[in-house]
Amino acid sequence: MARLTHTVTVAPLDRGWFEEAAGTLVDLLDGSRARADGSVLLADGRAVAGLRLLKGRHLRSGARYGEAPEPVKPGADGRVPAGSGTVGAAGGSSGPGASGGVPGPGPSATVGAVVLRAWRPAHSVEVESRVAEDGLALRLKVRLSEPRRPRALDLSLSGHRPAGGSLYRFSGRGAADLAAWWAAVDRLPSALPAARPPVTARAAHRLAKARLTVTPHPADDGSWRISVVLSVRGRWLLRPVGAVALFFARRPVERGFREAVENAAAQWNTALAELTPRHGEALRTEIAEALTETEPDKTVPGGPTDPWGPADTGGPEAR
Repeated sequence: MARLTHTVTVAPLDRGWFEEAAGTLVDLLDGSRARADGSVLLADGRAVAGLRLLKGRHLRSGARYGEAPEPVKPGADGRVPAGSGTVGAAGGSSGPGASGGVPGPGPSATVGAVVLRAWRPAHSVEVESRVAEDGLALRLKVRLSEPRRPRALDLSLSGHRPAGGSLYRFSGRGAADLAAWWAAVDRLPSALPAARPPVTARAAHRLAKARLTVTPHPADDGSWRISVVLSVRGRWLLRPVGAVALFFARRPVERGFREAVENAAAQWNTALAELTPRHGEALRTEIAEALTETEPDKTVPGGPTDPWGPADTGGPEAR
């Protein structure tokens, strides 16, 4: 078994700001509505960028969402060039070519959609996503407890290649106990670290298992010291082979692990520095603008096709 550890220092996140931002985001989405064409509008009438209701009722169990397609612009001759349509949810062009046909998806086609399993802002929000890309099918489930003041995040991931065998199957689970995280960072710097890591993740494959833990601890200057531990254990015949390989490659593996953790810490610090410490209506305005902002000259993938089956042909119901 290989056990890798590394500790980094990151800027602290203000709990009050985080919970206010989470509550504001939930309130904005809870007050949104869907039009007959599937576009999702905030209470002020602005459309949420890149989001489309494909099937079901908005913010109701079973509602299916995808990305909104952009209209295909015809050429100077008034015809749409072959293969130049908007990329659909199946990865192919959603616009017809010069021959009138719709080109099929390429080798890197992506099929994706998100289904809302539960929307109870006072209790929990649950979503499930299925994505198929390059012959690999992925399924992700996410559950957030008490979304307005998040207490816990649970997720599960599974993947397989339909054309492959057991070597192309894997699964993983992760959990973040946010209440335990805040309790850990509220300790005195001289106190012992939390006995149980607030963040854990496990992954399993036929040939190996892995476990990741993340434990925070306050530093004297107010920053957070984050300890990350990764344990990997081989399975079946890979155990002796993996032990030999690790003996010769341990230093590069450890270096790569440290660099990955430090890069994640750097990205955290950068993202936190860019956050504007706004509150109240100013924070609400900032989050609303982020939800409705669109990038210029960007083709947004989307379309009525997704791995959950055909969308409603009669149009989704407005909330």
